[in-house]
Amino acid sequence: MRAQLVPLDGGSPVEVAKEMTVIGRQEECDLRLDHKSVSKMHCVLVKTDGLLLLRDLGSTNGPRVNGTRIRRAALLPNDKLSVANFHFTVLFGAALLAAVQPEDQTQQIDPKELQKLTAKPAKAVPLPDSAVDQPIIGVHQNALPDLYPDDDKKKP
Repeated sequence: MRAQLVPLDGGSPVEVAKEMTVIGRQEECDLRLDHKSVSKMHCVLVKTDGLLLLRDLGSTNGPRVNGTRIRRAALLPNDKLSVANFHFTVLFGAALLAAVQPEDQTQQIDPKELQKLTAKPAKAVPLPDSAVDQPIIGVHQNALPDLYPDDDKKKP
């Protein structure tokens, strides 16, 4: 599933390429937002079963979805995600397809131009070893644990 975070300030869209994307200030984060208002590990986005899930990682200010601070949420297309002072529109599914830029759309090629492009035979390229013949074991782990670090402490 493709997903993007589109900055509301007009910056370039950020592709959410991994199944689990950590957002924060730390260099090891998948999406690094270098500002003191962003926690070292602020939140995580998880793509699973056609859903885009968001979970706070114990950040000071918490992520906000459509203006509401959340601990965890299933995001919807066109939701507004705020991480400290960074604001994004969440795009995936049909909303992402509708946002395709004109230069990304299918282009019609003149038959003569197509013939020129395909006249040369393709070069044979050796394929790297793959895991095609390896057995596949499907294991699905819950990427979002049920407890927050503070939840397992008993309250008086």
